[in-house]
Amino acid sequence: MSKVQLITHDLGSELIEKIECADTVCILSSFVMKSGVHYLKEAIKRAAQNGADIKICTGDYLYITQPEALEELLSIDERISIRIWKSNGVSFHPKAYLFQSTEHDTLFIGSSNLSRSALNHGVEWNLSVRDEKEVFDEALTEFLNVFYSDRTGSLNKETLAEYKTAYNEYHRKYPNLSRKWTELEELDLMLPSKEENQPQVVLEDPVVYESAIQPRFAQIEALEELNKTLEEEYNKALVVMATGLGKTYLAGFFAQNYKKILFVAHREEILYQARDSFKRIMPEKQYGIYNGKIKESQADAVFASIYTLSIKKHLEQFQPDEFDLIIVDEFHHAAADSYKSALEYFQPRFLLGITATPDRNDNRDVYAICDGNVAFRLDFLEAINRRWLAPFKYLGVYDDTDYSQITWLGNRYDEEELLLAQLKEELALKVLRAWEENKQAKTLSFCSSIRQADFLSNFFNKHGHKTVSLHSQQTGTSRKNAISQLSKGEIDIIFTVDLFNEGVDIPSVDTLLFVRPTESLTVFTQQIGRGLRLHPGKEACVIIDLIGNYRNADIKLSLFDTEPGEGKTRNIQPTLPEFCTINLDVNVIDLLQEMSRKRQPRREKLLNDYLELKKELGRRPTYLELHLKGRSDSPQYKQEFQSYFGFLRWAEELTDREVEVFDRYEDWFNEVERTGMAKSYKMVVLLAMLERGQLYWFDDITSNQTAPFFHHYLMEKEYRKRIDFSDKVAQKLWNYDEKGVSKLISTMPMTKWSGSSKGLISFDNDTFSLNFDVAKADEEILFNWTKEICEYRLHYHFERKAKNFQTH
Repeated sequence: MSKVQLITHDLGSELIEKIECADTVCILSSFVMKSGVHYLKEAIKRAAQNGADIKICTGDYLYITQPEALEELLSIDERISIRIWKSNGVSFHPKAYLFQSTEHDTLFIGSSNLSRSALNHGVEWNLSVRDEKEVFDEALTEFLNVFYSDRTGSLNKETLAEYKTAYNEYHRKYPNLSRKWTELEELDLMLPSKEENQPQVVLEDPVVYESAIQPRFAQIEALEELNKTLEEEYNKALVVMATGLGKTYLAGFFAQNYKKILFVAHREEILYQARDSFKRIMPEKQYGIYNGKIKESQADAVFASIYTLSIKKHLEQFQPDEFDLIIVDEFHHAAADSYKSALEYFQPRFLLGITATPDRNDNRDVYAICDGNVAFRLDFLEAINRRWLAPFKYLGVYDDTDYSQITWLGNRYDEEELLLAQLKEELALKVLRAWEENKQAKTLSFCSSIRQADFLSNFFNKHGHKTVSLHSQQTGTSRKNAISQLSKGEIDIIFTVDLFNEGVDIPSVDTLLFVRPTESLTVFTQQIGRGLRLHPGKEACVIIDLIGNYRNADIKLSLFDTEPGEGKTRNIQPTLPEFCTINLDVNVIDLLQEMSRKRQPRREKLLNDYLELKKELGRRPTYLELHLKGRSDSPQYKQEFQSYFGFLRWAEELTDREVEVFDRYEDWFNEVERTGMAKSYKMVVLLAMLERGQLYWFDDITSNQTAPFFHHYLMEKEYRKRIDFSDKVAQKLWNYDEKGVSKLISTMPMTKWSGSSKGLISFDNDTFSLNFDVAKADEEILFNWTKEICEYRLHYHFERKAKNFQTH
């Protein structure tokens, strides 16, 4: 039976009682004080030890949250997930406490932040709502939207240090905090919400035959490559297909091979769209939705919200091996924290990621989740060449805004400063004239903020055009009506903020207008895709883009280059698909050339990209993590510093003890890092040595001793066997023959490596030896670093070779 209660004092006692018996604990507090953490600490610790799923979210608004409080939270239990909302000056005032147990769902909401006075003896008003399922589910969904928002970041040792620095600087700059608080309370930037109300979706139009839907175009090729992947015994794969080519239907066709399916997405409307697509392919199956409001878990194919699955209680409604196939839609999101627990929990026979834009500049770590196995790739440039998407005519219009004077906040510009630069009539007039001279019939315009969208819509309307501003705070025009009006030609432009990045299409759009800096190459690619769908009467999509001296301006045009190559990453005039054109203002050409000349030196970029990854992980990344998740290509570290650990020494990222070890064994690290590898054999021998453990790995080894591990490793995975163990000599050894394998090892890796190692390695009388002494105190570091390099080189070798196989 539901119950609502007003609580005006001692909320903390109620919270402690609920925390200690809850399976799920979600705390959303605008401010966190050390006193409040102390007050709840023991209860939270006991709940974590009992296996509760605990999520805590707070904000950096006015830097009231104490660094000591965050440090205390981090120390309670490593299983607790803590995130910080980056307010950028916008007020952040939620106070909510949610608890789920086997008996009750309870929500507390009101005025109490996480401080002792607010929880114990202060004047506070809060409501307790128990067992109101609809209200609780809605509150939990809203909590998860905030918790996993793009504007939150994970709290770890690195981000805590960053927060401490910002906190101290803010309080030094604003000692009179109460007055500043009042000023900022008056400010309303009307910023966009990433999780919007559900938009109306224009479904992909499949080819429908009288009997059944059949694969078409790129789907046919992609299915062939996925089947090859299965034959090669991969259990994970990524498919990259441009927007408009039917990724959802491809997933449905592939899913026909599996009995129990889980389809995961981060937007509610994608779940329903995918379910309907799958139904058309496999009408005989039972389908279920699993999200914040609907829990249909007993079905052949379950379509689940990743936010709902991020709650342990919901995740554990399913067995780890319950699904034969898991499909993750818009896979470029899969590296986010919201996906981590689900991807680690489930053990499917096969994991398929599908996406249009896994841009490695923005989020290379998506490749790590699929072990670097890209089964099929067809980007929008190739799709244009094949006439499956419309060509484009790109116009670069000069924007004289000085973005170097606008604060960069790590992944976006400061909204307040950006608005001051953007909301000017002379800039709006330039945009209007460029649009009037080049537009076609139906325009979609991408803006930085809601206020900019409203400002430009009003400005265009005053100049005789029919436009609407469409965003999360829109009250006059519904999204469905706006889309319908644009499609029918009743309005000229929709000005929007991130509503049409993914999952929503208006195929008739023939003009794109960009009035925002390109902060993310992935988002820019998604937005370009909104105008490339084929549609009757559309010969090409006109792209009108304001280009100023913002970040990424000098590399964004490389996205249009069909022949990027190693030496062409800074092309101002790229090689285009057929029937496509690029025209740039003279000032734009001068600007891009100047920006390209001033690009930060290579070493500085490598360091910055490394530090970004270190901050994301909260610790120093391993070499393989640097490769899979870092923004710079990992070989650049070897090219510049001889080895990854050479880079770490240069970057002062090693402890004094580690510096001693590096200096003592530098030649060895460089040798393992740089020895030539036409095949994987050298590193497989080294891995066999390392398998003996820290104390014995550097002892001598014979080819006979190496043979069992060597053979098993290369035969264990079909792709290893196919790539490195399928020549005429090796094929004869597929059925294990110790003598034959030993002879191969002694002839190839052991003899060849000893001959090229400048004395570091020898091979005599069938004995493979390392010719340097290892001090007892150095054993652990030397072992771990050698293993890091070995594992990286093996992964990189097979990843690179697999790509070569795919292209031949």
